[in-house]
Amino acid sequence: MDSHNIGITIPGAPSIPGLSFRAFRGEVDLPIILDLINACKIVDQDERADTLSDVQRNYSHLVNCDPYQDMLFAEINGQPVGYCRLYWYQVSSDNSRIYTGAGFLHPAYRNQGLGYAIIRWSENRLRCIGAQHPRDGERYFESFANGSETGKISLLEEFGYTPQRHFYLMVRPDLENIPEASLPAGITVRPAHPQHYRAIWDAMQEAFADHWGFSPASEEDYRNWQESPLFQPDLWQIAWAGDQVVGTVLAFIDAPANQEYHRQRGWTEEICVRRPWRKQGIAKALISLSLHDLKQRRMSEAALGVDTENLSGALRLYESMGYRSVKRNSLYRKKFAV
Repeated sequence: MDSHNIGITIPGAPSIPGLSFRAFRGEVDLPIILDLINACKIVDQDERADTLSDVQRNYSHLVNCDPYQDMLFAEINGQPVGYCRLYWYQVSSDNSRIYTGAGFLHPAYRNQGLGYAIIRWSENRLRCIGAQHPRDGERYFESFANGSETGKISLLEEFGYTPQRHFYLMVRPDLENIPEASLPAGITVRPAHPQHYRAIWDAMQEAFADHWGFSPASEEDYRNWQESPLFQPDLWQIAWAGDQVVGTVLAFIDAPANQEYHRQRGWTEEICVRRPWRKQGIAKALISLSLHDLKQRRMSEAALGVDTENLSGALRLYESMGYRSVKRNSLYRKKFAV
């Protein structure tokens, strides 16, 4: 018998007729994952436009996750109604290990105890994973929730999770009256070519290492980055000092999302400046260049995500460039108890 089709028993699971749990079965489950994402996004007010190729790409580059061991599917009478996938990462600043996951539960089957069962299974599985790791730092369970997922937030709080960090989705509602900013002497902006991708990636890793919760990216992450349809180097603004990358804004246009949500939005993400070149107005200049470029490409607004407690003053910078917060999302954690 295929071990991936053997049922999984979860003590305390709700008594719903036809309810069963199983493991990941491979490629055949990827369209199911996409269907569940799409079933949830309207109720959860989660603006996204995933495709099957997005799911396939992400599952071909998993890090610290064995999907055949670290995934759970809930079914009712053989119909998938929810899933979760678990993984872990280590924070470089303090060696803490974070045990986390992502998942979706069909809105029609919420408030029936399935969420409780999935969290119980998830924490038990994450404890098994953690038992294989050295005790070289603090450990936490972690989960992310956008501000409109009120049911998920209530469930996390019942399980003892508390918000640790808040993030804003910020939108600049138009691309008029863009603030002008000049690059300092000796800093230039040049197009990004394939021979530059590794240097750009390494510079971002170095710059983001100062950020809260940073975990070094893997080679799988690097490959996934380049394979994404949002990898659009012709939209990037890269600041150079000689042959060194000193700052970045990796803009992109998510055309499927723009079509689905009837907008012309460009994104200004991966905004960073390496430490020796900070406090010189480089980030502001790169954002200004990016906004002008998006306007030339017939975009009518711009967006980005930001850590509200970013110590570099990113929130103030983005506000000064005309961005305004439109949604708050939160990262929840609780101490990992063996």
